[in-house]
Amino acid sequence: MNIPRRTFTLSMAAAALPAVRPALAQPAAMPGVTDKEIRIGSTGPLSGPAAAWSAVNKAMRAGFDSVNAAGGINGRQIKFILVDDGYSPPRTVEQTRKLVEVEQVAFVTAQIGSATGMAARKYMNEAKVPQLFMASGADAWLDDIDKFPWTLGSFPLYSDEGRAIGRHLLAVKPGARVGVLYQNDDAGRSFLRGLKEVLGSTKAIVREESYETTDPTVDSQVVSLQSAGADTLVMSANPKSAVQAIRKSQESWRPQLYMTQPTASISQVLMPAGLERSKGAICFNFVKDPSDPVWANDRGVQEFNATMDKHGQGLPRDTLTALGAYLGSCVVQLVRQCGNDLSRENLLKQTMALDLEVPMLLPGLRVKTGPQNRHPLRELRPMQFDGTRWALLDRR
Repeated sequence: MNIPRRTFTLSMAAAALPAVRPALAQPAAMPGVTDKEIRIGSTGPLSGPAAAWSAVNKAMRAGFDSVNAAGGINGRQIKFILVDDGYSPPRTVEQTRKLVEVEQVAFVTAQIGSATGMAARKYMNEAKVPQLFMASGADAWLDDIDKFPWTLGSFPLYSDEGRAIGRHLLAVKPGARVGVLYQNDDAGRSFLRGLKEVLGSTKAIVREESYETTDPTVDSQVVSLQSAGADTLVMSANPKSAVQAIRKSQESWRPQLYMTQPTASISQVLMPAGLERSKGAICFNFVKDPSDPVWANDRGVQEFNATMDKHGQGLPRDTLTALGAYLGSCVVQLVRQCGNDLSRENLLKQTMALDLEVPMLLPGLRVKTGPQNRHPLRELRPMQFDGTRWALLDRR
């Protein structure tokens, strides 16, 4: 099947152009779909230690509201049902079952977190309900693909992110003494594995410290990394722990900071930690920072801002909400691509035929899947925080 290469954005009125065609009545075999509506579910940390990440889900909802206001997709409105899992895996399973069995959603998308999404994966695949565009880059999404065919990731792999940071360190700071702070879950361990693949033989890593999401602070871990003589702090952390780590590390230590993309939010991490403390930090990203003036005339960012103005309800304009726009664009294209066959089987089939340019992705990046490619996005670009914005270091 040849899918035309096109550009999509949630705020584009063009996203709803097919709405002028009346939708055909749906057979009972298409749960969550009527001739006027498609029900889509998601779980997110509306409360708990990772609550800042719920901005991703909320930005998706703003995008869907924009599409609905323009007429929907093929005559259908998107009914987006977002429920709170508190970033707790058992609660994620409970809420996912509710979305499928009570809310009768057609599919579940953009569940926030690696451990949380993994917890629901077995249930979703046994129920044969698509679990799509998961908001995580854990390597485990590619494990046992034959056993879990109904699940699809969306972020570049955390191990790829770790390798990218490792290569950057070797290039710009070959004598670095690296201390690593990571969350003790699939995300943190995937990131650490990639970092060590590059730095392991160099003995650059002087100490590794993990933490649990239930830990009240990470102060002791940061002190331990400083005591080991590290001059560079590399962290894979949730927003609350990242804020704590930046504050503590800058009291007297002041190492060079490297952080993962999910912790790069200016509004949710860097501002609470202190912008001056975060100046010079480096991350590898795949979405545009809407606050960077370099994108002032970028059509995708302009449309993103218009959507946030009208439907964002005060959400920040940063890389976190840009993630929501990226994920929402993928969902909109998938639903459009399915045409009038919104059966779960066809939804899954079409995830293997994606080829699209998403406006909020950095230049040169593209979402692409196929029978031999079960991961939509693998590339990242280096960025550095200048005290006010994330500036691209590589403008390919």
